Amino acid sequence: YYLSMAYCMRVLHRQGSWVLALEIQRRCFHVSPLAAAASKVAMSKFDKDTLPYDKLQKNLDVVKKRLNRPLTLSEKVLYSHIDEPATQDIERGTSYLRLRPDRVAMQDATAQMAMLQFISSGLPRVAVPSTIHCDHLIEAQVGGTKDLARAKDINEEVYKFLSSAGAKYGVGFWKPGSGIIHQIILENYAFPGLLMIGTDSHTPNGGGLGCLCIGVGGADAVDVMANIPWELKCPKVIGVKLTGKLAGWTSPKDIILKVAGILTVKGGTGAIVEYFGPGVESISCTDVMATICNMGAEIGATTSLFPYNSRMRDYLKATRRDGIAGEADKYAKSLLTADPNAPYDQLIELDLSKLEPHINEKGWPVDIKVGLIGSCTNSSYEDMGRCASIVKQALQHGLKSKIPFNVTPGSEQVRATIERDGIVSRIFLFREFGGTVLANACGPCIGQWDRKDVKKGEKNTIVTSYNRNFTGRNDANPATHAFVTSPELVTALSLAGTLDFDPTKDKLKGTDGKEFLLDSPYGDELPTKGFDPGEDTYEAPPADGRSLKVDVDPKSQRLQLLEPFDVWDGKDLTDLTILIKVKGKCTTDHISAAGPWLKYRGHLDNISNNMFIGAVNYENSEMNNIKNQLSGEFGAVPDVARAYKKAGVRWVAVGDENYGEGSSREHAALEPRHLGGRAIIVKSFARIHETNLKKQGLLPLTFANPSDYDKIEPTDKISLLGLKELAPGKPVKAEIKHKDGKVDSITLNHTMNEQQIGWFHAGSALNRMKQIASGK
Repeated sequence: YYLSMAYCMRVLHRQGSWVLALEIQRRCFHVSPLAAAASKVAMSKFDKDTLPYDKLQKNLDVVKKRLNRPLTLSEKVLYSHIDEPATQDIERGTSYLRLRPDRVAMQDATAQMAMLQFISSGLPRVAVPSTIHCDHLIEAQVGGTKDLARAKDINEEVYKFLSSAGAKYGVGFWKPGSGIIHQIILENYAFPGLLMIGTDSHTPNGGGLGCLCIGVGGADAVDVMANIPWELKCPKVIGVKLTGKLAGWTSPKDIILKVAGILTVKGGTGAIVEYFGPGVESISCTDVMATICNMGAEIGATTSLFPYNSRMRDYLKATRRDGIAGEADKYAKSLLTADPNAPYDQLIELDLSKLEPHINEKGWPVDIKVGLIGSCTNSSYEDMGRCASIVKQALQHGLKSKIPFNVTPGSEQVRATIERDGIVSRIFLFREFGGTVLANACGPCIGQWDRKDVKKGEKNTIVTSYNRNFTGRNDANPATHAFVTSPELVTALSLAGTLDFDPTKDKLKGTDGKEFLLDSPYGDELPTKGFDPGEDTYEAPPADGRSLKVDVDPKSQRLQLLEPFDVWDGKDLTDLTILIKVKGKCTTDHISAAGPWLKYRGHLDNISNNMFIGAVNYENSEMNNIKNQLSGEFGAVPDVARAYKKAGVRWVAVGDENYGEGSSREHAALEPRHLGGRAIIVKSFARIHETNLKKQGLLPLTFANPSDYDKIEPTDKISLLGLKELAPGKPVKAEIKHKDGKVDSITLNHTMNEQQIGWFHAGSALNRMKQIASGK
């Protein structure tokens, strides 16, 4: 009977009678239409793997039956990717989930170390779809074409390594000039319900297309590529209910800056921010939703996302993914939107109609030196169109930008499309406005900017549509203050040249002497002619790359094969020297600077020469100037650390709140480990960095009593006791030995589970992976 039915169904399939075949399957085998219709639509045009909706739905059904309550959208996407849904302990904010992400994405700066670690694992090929995106190593100097050619020449060795490693191990390679990783993901790989990890802190950008995209360090990427379940502490869920509509000069930046004001820079730590409500229907996918999710990283959120809706469907179709849109429609209610009355750990309500344009500013020079738009945060087709509408008005009145105006398209597809549609043609708009169109890359947003108009140390103001304004981030000048706002407001401020210009009420004077008020910006959400893909910049890996070679020159200054870190000796860590007690904010930029240091991201020893050079020393309030406790002399932090390592002196670093916020760069954990660090003791950690420290075998510890930070002096010695009994949830006892002989005992907390304690014992997660593979 079953064989006969199966035969009939195959015939009906061949004849195109899908609906009748599904009905027979449902009635004869008692299988729901959704479960029966295993998707035959590929995850992307570059992948053979098909959409996993049927499997995700089955997993979710198991979890829903167990939990017996309504689920948020975040929970649906996350829990449907659980490795063992029938047995996994699920408690928000407490349990550790073992997950199976759908794909991995890596930008070129972090991909170097990730691929070096994967090579060290000895595995022949990645287990999940993975890609490398060349966007971080292109320095903005004179303009897109010349800057790109210069980058290809300077970084040839690194690009060749990444391309050959991708080919050998089955990783897709997006060449330099392709665009920024997050825009490429939106255009090609993101789909509603996707769970993706990416080696960049702004990976959550994909939440604008209904994905859970989470920033991680390279070691986490290696786990997933090695077919090991990825571990994440079960996040809490913060709900943001949107009502009303955005209007006028109000932008998505104003939404996320409002949320950031409510939650602060660490208020989202350990949580997913989930947007919902009637206001969601009024905002676009890539211009608004993606921007908001991208900047969710600035509040410490694990990630952010929006529910699947018609705006996402339209974008999928505009990017030639009609099949994915059709499949997503089938699962819209069951998998891709929250259940009614789903419980949130915290609820925020925002009326979009009441928001006003916002600029993140303080009392700095009112005259603006440079205006910059683009970056992964604001470089969509609609973003560029809204800015172009302002430029058109200015040109009609004979006006141009009063200051240098730099434009960064998000991708080759965006660049080609806006070029075709006249937004950046050589005879019109941005270039006629006085703008310089930079390469399709990150550029000044991450410090890749060869800036010439001010001297280092000169106090000045710039305005950007970027996502971060850490000291010195854009141009390595600590005296530059970057004001973050929307791209359209950056354009208007560049037109006026001053920070105090308000386009909603301040008038400009045209060349004819007449005053005028700028109309509110407008841009088409999607191109009416569809997207122009531009130049083909993708390099697919061969089906079998085992015969290919990946060579690393032992004399290279850019790349270095990794040596395993030493294994814990089973003893307490006693009399640890304090390398540095950090004063105030300490982001990953402070620990491992970007900009000119990006060229060493594949060479651990060389890049370790930037360790903590941006951190402020508590002892003298200076950067990169600490006392060598062996010689009594002051010196650069990396130099002192190397002296300690050579002398066999183990050390710790001490920090303040939200230590390690910002970028996902794991170099901020690798460098301390490489130069002899054993533990980092702070008031609190940012999520990604804490995990990165664990992966590299360092002990990430927090003060049980935050005021104990004040007890520590640079000349003290710290002992971490009872490490043989180190266990989940069990505090670590520490002794602080002061120079005068007095001893203070304090308690330190940690968040390590059994597996992570195993990483510490083995010396690193990679060491532990090799131990398991060898049967230890």
